[in-house]
Amino acid sequence: MPPLLSQPAMSPVLACFQPDGVLAQHLQGFAPREPQRQMAHAVDEAIHQQGQLLVEAGTGTGKTYAYLVPALLSNKRVIISTGSKALQEQLFNRDLPALLQPLAFTKPIALLKGRANYLCLERLDQLLATTATQEAEVLADIARVRMFAISTSSGDVADIPGLTEQAPIIPHITSTNDNCLGRDCPRYDECYLLKARRKAMDAQLVVINHHLFFADLVVKDTGFAELLPEGEVYIFDEAHQLPDIASGYFGESLSSRQLVELCRDVVLAQRTEAPDMLQLKRAAESLELACREFRLVFGIEPARGNLRQWRGQPHFERSLLRLLDALKLGYEVLKLALGRGERLDHAFERVVEFQGKLTRLTNTDATGFAFWFDTSRLHVTLNQTPLSIANRFAEEVLRAGSSWIFTSATLTVDQRFEHFTRRMGIQDARELVLESPFEYFRQSVLWVPRQLPDTSDPRRGQQLALQLLPVLNTIPGGIFFLCTSYQSLRQVAEVLGRELGRRILVQGDDNKQRLLQEFTDNGRAVLVATASFWEGVDVRGAALSCVVIDKLPFTAPDDPLLKARIEDCRLQGGEPFSELQLPEAVITLKQGVGRLIRDTRDRGVLILCDPRLVNRPYGATFIHSLPAMPRTRDPARVHDFWIAEPDSAATEQP
Repeated sequence: MPPLLSQPAMSPVLACFQPDGVLAQHLQGFAPREPQRQMAHAVDEAIHQQGQLLVEAGTGTGKTYAYLVPALLSNKRVIISTGSKALQEQLFNRDLPALLQPLAFTKPIALLKGRANYLCLERLDQLLATTATQEAEVLADIARVRMFAISTSSGDVADIPGLTEQAPIIPHITSTNDNCLGRDCPRYDECYLLKARRKAMDAQLVVINHHLFFADLVVKDTGFAELLPEGEVYIFDEAHQLPDIASGYFGESLSSRQLVELCRDVVLAQRTEAPDMLQLKRAAESLELACREFRLVFGIEPARGNLRQWRGQPHFERSLLRLLDALKLGYEVLKLALGRGERLDHAFERVVEFQGKLTRLTNTDATGFAFWFDTSRLHVTLNQTPLSIANRFAEEVLRAGSSWIFTSATLTVDQRFEHFTRRMGIQDARELVLESPFEYFRQSVLWVPRQLPDTSDPRRGQQLALQLLPVLNTIPGGIFFLCTSYQSLRQVAEVLGRELGRRILVQGDDNKQRLLQEFTDNGRAVLVATASFWEGVDVRGAALSCVVIDKLPFTAPDDPLLKARIEDCRLQGGEPFSELQLPEAVITLKQGVGRLIRDTRDRGVLILCDPRLVNRPYGATFIHSLPAMPRTRDPARVHDFWIAEPDSAATEQP
């Protein structure tokens, strides 16, 4: 009888996910799942083979542990990048600590955010020295910031109690690449950003976000510095966001806000470093006035548009010339002040940089780029964005000797990665699609109402909210009402606030995390929101029982960047709708739908308020890309769904 062949040894990574593995032994509620094991095995192979891996992992797969376990066991330096600060903090504060002891991982780990997330003590000192000249909104928050500055160890401004994400004081207490004094700063040794970067340089595993990853690439391009350590393994969670974020960093932009901040910094520097040079103050005031006038060229209401269409128009050219002249005056006056102080010297460097940027951003004859503007109530930003970043990303990032893993719940369109790989220049990567373990056919129902208002009606938000009121009143738990525009958000919030009789929370009224906390605690609230709540939000249980989406999330056809990409696609013989507009709308919709079911015990109703799902041929592409949930057009089915007795099930883990 021949000897029995020995079975191949199980890898350490797969052993962790066994029923008797270290995760089951140390993590309460952990249960092995085959999709999670498959992903962990694929990530482990990509790490050791220095390969590229694309993974679409449906909600509930447990992708976080599926990439964290092989990363921690790899004995390699790992950079994990996320698309949102919320996931970044969840990874570092919840998921990683849960694994360190079970995996006996003792090497240092670090969390690193972008510069704008850290309190700048020097900027705070300047603010406190000039409180008499500050706006009322800024003064109202100074006490909060001063108390925070006394007690904080991280300097993370997100931790300041009672401070909203858009608080007017934030630009005054954080630094930018433009106004940071670097080693010349009097508070350099106390700098929270510097401390965080030092920790990251010494860490075996660093958690960052996509913006910081691309900012590091841009800095490395200059040859002078780097923000991040070199990694052997790069893992991108929420990877579907990478193409748009990369385009922004591989392009260039300049805002009137940057110029106005320069003016104010010059005025402050003149008082302390050159009190005899009143021409500095006059030059700064002249530049600020030119910025205000330039903003008004684009109209009063916030807007986006193609900058090429503005070139040659007399009022635009006159205002641009005044702005360039004001910058030139600032250059000449600051040149005379060189050597008088570090802030004035730094201001001179910024003027030189801004002059070059403004010239490049208004040279709209350059090919291969979209030139566009974006205005807020007070400011205008000029942008130059490359139409494709595929070649540059492939050349600079996908280099030999490192492993690259891209994962998200929404990387494919109709089960294909082609849209993502084409935009990112990724070739020869292993591809893996893992379905969600949730039983959508049992846990959910999709309702597409009949007789919906026209998608182009300017009062559609009001009409839609009124039409949905009877069904919304039957929802036992909380509701996300996700809108595709701020106009729709305002109309929906106004109607629901007046008619529904529930707590109505509106994006922008408070910090995102505090809004979510109140929403969860209330249990029956309605949160009306736009883009930032379509993804990266995890509310489990009855607190989120319904997601309403006002219409299919196609990018507005007049969006200047989209128009430029459509034109470029046509020039290359492509079909813009099927290659650009449809895939991106599908991915966005998948993200919004993903908010509904977050646990095996969740139950919920998805309301998609767009008749194009059923009366346009491309509606099938959206439906096929969504989880397989029962579909209806009868509102009575929504009522019946809540009467049905739910089955019991176990809770999911990350």
